[in-house]
Amino acid sequence: MLSIDPTTNTERENYKFLIGSIIPRPIAFVTTVSKDGVLNGAPFSYFNIVSSNPPMISLSIQRSEGRQKDTTRNIIDSKEFVIHIVDEQNVEKINKTAATLPPNQSEIELGKLTPVKSEKISVPGVKEAKIRMECILEHSLELGGLDSPGCDLIIGKVVQFHIENDLYKNGRIDPKGLAAVSRLAGTNYAKIGEIFSIERPN
Repeated sequence: MLSIDPTTNTERENYKFLIGSIIPRPIAFVTTVSKDGVLNGAPFSYFNIVSSNPPMISLSIQRSEGRQKDTTRNIIDSKEFVIHIVDEQNVEKINKTAATLPPNQSEIELGKLTPVKSEKISVPGVKEAKIRMECILEHSLELGGLDSPGCDLIIGKVVQFHIENDLYKNGRIDPKGLAAVSRLAGTNYAKIGEIFSIERPN
């Protein structure tokens, strides 16, 4: 078995070890609004649950040469954002929004996605997601980097869920109906495969 000290690696080498090892990763498509009113959208796979009481999620948004991404800047400025679950039906449109655009251009228009008004926050979501969550910023934290932060950890509290009617049955979300996709390394994605159950010990 290989045994590697990450301090002897470059940032790229550590990145490849992490994205190749921690799979599959759920994908959040995040919408935010800039100070100039531009609706921004971007996908992130460093995304997960933090708590159910209250419902909170986390996003880790990597910096490029120490510079914050538009999504981070918009969340910190407005304190609001919308999380969408990426699925088999919307993944190709969402993938287009990963393009690097200047802050005054909207990835929502590039991906031909349809903005939809939120109920409790001012940031719109997009219609093409089966599940979306309106969030307010709970915490933001600069992490990593030798000379400057390497990423921004965002903790958001969910203030409103939106779930397609057909997905919600007997208090549970149908995983097959949701058909969420996840990120692997490189350009690869994964679909929900075989589902199996194991009883938990008492």
